[in-house]
Amino acid sequence: MDSGWMRTVLVLLGVFGSCRGLQPDYTEQGDPELQSASGSSKYGSLWPLPQKVQISDVSFRLSVSGFRIRDAKESSAGPSCSLLQNAYRRYYEYILGGAGVKKQKPGKNWRSGPSELTELQVWITSPDSDCDAFPSVTSDESWMTSLFTFYLLGLETFSQLVYEDEYGAKSINSSVISDFPRFAHRGILLDTSRHFLPIKVILANLETMAMNKFNVFHWHIVDDPSFPYLSRTFPQLSQQGAYHPYTHVYTPADVKMVIEFARLRGIRVIPEFDTPGHTQSWGKGQPDLLTPCYSGSTPSGTFGPVNPILNTTYDFMKQFFTEVSTVFPDGYVHLGGDEVDFSCWKSNPDIKKFMDQQGFGQDYSKLESFYIQKLLDIVTTTKKGYMIWQEVFDNGVKLKPDTIIHVWKGTQQQYQNEMANITSSGYQTLLSTPWYLNRISYGQDWQGHYKADPQDFKGTEAQKKLVIGGEACLWGEYVDATNLTPRLWPRASAVAERLWSSKDVKDISDAYNRLTVHRCRMVQRGIPAEPLFYGFCPHEYKGI
Repeated sequence: MDSGWMRTVLVLLGVFGSCRGLQPDYTEQGDPELQSASGSSKYGSLWPLPQKVQISDVSFRLSVSGFRIRDAKESSAGPSCSLLQNAYRRYYEYILGGAGVKKQKPGKNWRSGPSELTELQVWITSPDSDCDAFPSVTSDESWMTSLFTFYLLGLETFSQLVYEDEYGAKSINSSVISDFPRFAHRGILLDTSRHFLPIKVILANLETMAMNKFNVFHWHIVDDPSFPYLSRTFPQLSQQGAYHPYTHVYTPADVKMVIEFARLRGIRVIPEFDTPGHTQSWGKGQPDLLTPCYSGSTPSGTFGPVNPILNTTYDFMKQFFTEVSTVFPDGYVHLGGDEVDFSCWKSNPDIKKFMDQQGFGQDYSKLESFYIQKLLDIVTTTKKGYMIWQEVFDNGVKLKPDTIIHVWKGTQQQYQNEMANITSSGYQTLLSTPWYLNRISYGQDWQGHYKADPQDFKGTEAQKKLVIGGEACLWGEYVDATNLTPRLWPRASAVAERLWSSKDVKDISDAYNRLTVHRCRMVQRGIPAEPLFYGFCPHEYKGI
């Protein structure tokens, strides 16, 4: 953990209506009432589990009529910070609007506290806090997100400590929590090409990501089936390539809304524009971009990957990615580079002639590398870093030192070897292979997602430090707005804890006990997260 974390201090202060001198008895065992309840965790319903938790047996009742969340007088942020004010309103509703978790009746060791909690004061101590900053990760893998992201994460934790009795009264135990994320990159990938996802669904997912302390929305925005991104520079791409040019597109205003909604929750938005493969929808609106395929000596009428031998291809890419760099403020863009089918290139006589001129022989991976290298040079001029799928590294393309390589293929042994190879070459990497949540099966498959660890490979400590995190992916072949949320949650929550909590947090039984309650909390907040197993929630999902 670098010094950037230590410089960023967040203090949450409780203000009490009265106090009669009971001193909190902090223990590592957590809440005795939760211990005594069958199927309960000593850590209550905290998810993901903080790095260090001390929960005492002294409780404070929240003043329903008087409870407020405010800036402390000493705080360097104030009422002008819309990010904080929006969060105050959001979490006030979560905390007092029904976000508490019902508990069983008190156990024998329970001591009721005499105090009433009337305020939660937020004291931000950094003198250089920037309320309008976008969250980011620096190239040296330091955790350098905006100060206000720490606040948001702390407030989520506070809300998870609140519980209610059978009469609906809200309480919280006196607690000390020290927390920071194990990995800097904790992402969710959504695919909006195979099925269009309405903005409302994307925003609901961002809200749920914040509840689980994910901090990267990987927006796989276009692909072969459709091109819903409405480009100002090339509007014909979505006019011709989207499922519908008006109803199934993301306008500039839509994209801006997603980015701002994410920023207010401490979430980065990284777009993916995958080339040279996965580009069939691009070719509908951009003539000559794709390679004409041949059947024998005549064109077949079909098209393959991006045509890498034309200067017009690179002129287009330069203009397009210049626009992308201005629309999306994050320091990185995902450039794909996976699953390139060489058969069309092999059939095209102009391509074969170019191959001979370049001395590539019959090795079409060299032609792919030729294209990718030129694209990376173009993106570099836009002052963006880039993420790429693992095939680009596997094919030996020359990469900038700050390139992030995204691992998605293979068995456990194969992806562990890939992580070892990438990090031994000095590159940063993140893992998705075990977290393709579009793959479903009967039973509690979340346990497999929970057990997978991105640093579980043979390598030095220096190599392990190059692993910046991972992403849970939900590809859209069989997913649209009707089933996205219950398919993703709470299965993605298992990935969230693996990427946030300490490496030694592995107790499946304890995780199940906390996750079932956390899932009920998401349901109560209006998120139709699917059940882990049989049981019930005190506040069931009431439908649309």
